[in-house]
Amino acid sequence: MFKNLFDKFRKDLAIDLGTANTLVYVQGRGVVINEPSVVAVNTRTEQILSVGSEAKDMLGKTPPHIITTRPLVAGIISDFEVTEKMMHYFFEKVRETGRSGFFTRPRVVIGAPLDITEVEKKAINDAALNAGAKEVWIVEEAMASAIGSRMPVREPVGNFIVEMGGGTCEIAVISLGGIVTFKSIQIAGDELNRNIISYARDNFNLLLGEKQAEEIKIKIGSAVEMKDQMQFPMRGRDLISGLPREIMINDTHVRQAISRSLKTIIDNIKETLEVTPPELVADIHERGILISGGGALLRGLDRLIARATEIPVRVADDPLTSVVRGAGILLDEPNLLKEIVVKPQEKN
Repeated sequence: MFKNLFDKFRKDLAIDLGTANTLVYVQGRGVVINEPSVVAVNTRTEQILSVGSEAKDMLGKTPPHIITTRPLVAGIISDFEVTEKMMHYFFEKVRETGRSGFFTRPRVVIGAPLDITEVEKKAINDAALNAGAKEVWIVEEAMASAIGSRMPVREPVGNFIVEMGGGTCEIAVISLGGIVTFKSIQIAGDELNRNIISYARDNFNLLLGEKQAEEIKIKIGSAVEMKDQMQFPMRGRDLISGLPREIMINDTHVRQAISRSLKTIIDNIKETLEVTPPELVADIHERGILISGGGALLRGLDRLIARATEIPVRVADDPLTSVVRGAGILLDEPNLLKEIVVKPQEKN
């Protein structure tokens, strides 16, 4: 009786625990949290000062005793304790924004990279349980993204998806509810930011911050030449004089900065196609390639991939939330969840 009562009040969660951003989907309500995966820690007291957007605003602006950290690297937990506290913060935030004051421990579906190890799976599982989850299921991000983009993953057809997040780019061919072949590389949104920082240093003797590089990428970044040239002020510290300096750059500069990384991504897409069974390649040629994740928002990325592969390419609807929406769909489809989960359920 009490179990049925608890189940009535419980709202299960889906989480996209990303390198750059963490998104939380509440069953029956949709995506309720989309915040940076950044935590500010006071090293004197070992206390968490802020999480998410507030912590990201502190990047590069803190005194020595306050550290702003990203507890996930390439989608993998690099700081277990901080990740656990970050997840607990998000769970509490969901509870506070809930329609009912009564909130039992939720069951949670979490997306993870394709090449995750058993140790890394256990770290994600334990962090979620310690943060307040009742049960944890881990699913592959590429599969969750395909489901969130409404690809027919259970049918005997080739589904090709490129999930480009902040830390990793997941390239996968899916058929009959499973991953047929894949590549997982650590070249994605954050690497493009680093490319821009390196380009500014090498070509303009200007030292940029991470936030400034990301803003440049978002404002004028493109994968192919655009019809109208875009410009944006690049502000940083002059490495020769040590003084602040601002110069105007355009989209051509940004393309030059990120071109090598984009070429690596395309090379991995081609390599994945080369080892894909011929029947599935025929399906992919007909059905096209889907790109999702935050990296899919880079202007012209679909056209660049289409030119290189001679295969139609489309961008997912709302690519930023594809993974978490797919994980959310799995909450309502337990049979499909059992088929694709990469880790069995565990109970406290």
